[in-house]
Amino acid sequence: MIWDRTETLPREDMEQLQLSRLQTVVRRVYQKVPFYRERLQERGLKPAHIRSLADLTRLPFTTKDDLRVNYPYGLFAVPLEKLVRIHASSGTTGRPTVVGYTKKDLRTWSELVARVVVQAGTKPRDVVQICFSYGLFTGGFGLHYGLERVGATVVPASAGNTQRQLRLMQDFHTTVLVSTPTYAMYIAEVAQEMGLNPAQLGLRLGLFGSEPWSEGMRQELEATWGFKATDNYGMSELIGPGVSGECQMQNGLHISEDHFLPEIIDPETGEQLPPGEEGELVITTLTKEGLPLLRYRTRDLTALDYTPCPCGRTTVRMRRVTGRTDDMLIVRGVNVFPSQVEEVLMDIPGVGPHYQIIVDRQGYLDEFEVQVELAADYFTGKFRDLETLERTVKERLQTILQITPKVKLVEYKSLERTVGKAKRVIDKRRI
Repeated sequence: MIWDRTETLPREDMEQLQLSRLQTVVRRVYQKVPFYRERLQERGLKPAHIRSLADLTRLPFTTKDDLRVNYPYGLFAVPLEKLVRIHASSGTTGRPTVVGYTKKDLRTWSELVARVVVQAGTKPRDVVQICFSYGLFTGGFGLHYGLERVGATVVPASAGNTQRQLRLMQDFHTTVLVSTPTYAMYIAEVAQEMGLNPAQLGLRLGLFGSEPWSEGMRQELEATWGFKATDNYGMSELIGPGVSGECQMQNGLHISEDHFLPEIIDPETGEQLPPGEEGELVITTLTKEGLPLLRYRTRDLTALDYTPCPCGRTTVRMRRVTGRTDDMLIVRGVNVFPSQVEEVLMDIPGVGPHYQIIVDRQGYLDEFEVQVELAADYFTGKFRDLETLERTVKERLQTILQITPKVKLVEYKSLERTVGKAKRVIDKRRI
């Protein structure tokens, strides 16, 4: 099912629409946002200089730090009385990033999420249980209103109280789960402890986002729950969930290009990269009223694919996010991403999907340790088998990461479970 005909526009028509909207948003921020007017003037640019999509590279980047420096309302393009909603990031690394929505923004947001959930396979008859927190975080409200727009029945269960989540699934006959992938795995663990088989609960679809996850994690989720697990993407600064999402083909996340103009850059040089090459995703919002952003550096690593999709949509697809430039660890001069560790672990029988990376420094030397849980059903009672498994994990990680990690096998369920984004890395070098 195609939610909006814009999803099937020919490339030439899409680019014409993008250019028109890009020119409009540049004029708007030049007139309404002093920050952007100053940035453009520094470059000798006026809105009239944007004549083609190629001129996008002449525009300045926007970063999360820019939002924090202009906290709370400095980048808004409308007066406060025109806003009907404010959301914000958690602010765990400093001031939160604040985003505002006009009435039109909220309507746009609902339509964008409707696209994402429909292309994933959601139908009006579905009962959808949302296990995201409701509050300043955009995930819960974003999915909620988009799903209602489609006509699905929404169960706003919020996060936590996992046994209650399972009772709701049974009582309300939930068919679609919305959560982080790691929390979905935890719900399955609790179900098994309660004597329930997750695959027999009747769920047919999982809509997952909010954290990077691997293809191995997808296979684990689908095998455990018996449903199709799909990925969706968004962030508060851009609008929240609804920027992109997988269709039933599961071969990349369709970006709503009529609202978000994507590009991939080299994170070091800032230069644009060609389609297919991995780099940092940069997004220019084309239709937002409250907080329009020019060339926002997401810090997420991905690649763009413009080849046709069998689903019939013509919008560009972004590859699943493999990590973030600011999540990258440099250990003994080597770049390491948590997603690389997860990919290795998910292919090794005997270990579970839960792990933690601990980086420390002894003297002048970095120490890199991976703690990984044994699978729930793995215990032979033989110490030699544990030694063999630990050696296998170590050797495979060393092959992929090009550094020698310390591997520690820990008991099943000994690592902390979270209802939100999983905390994968503890870097003690910064403490």
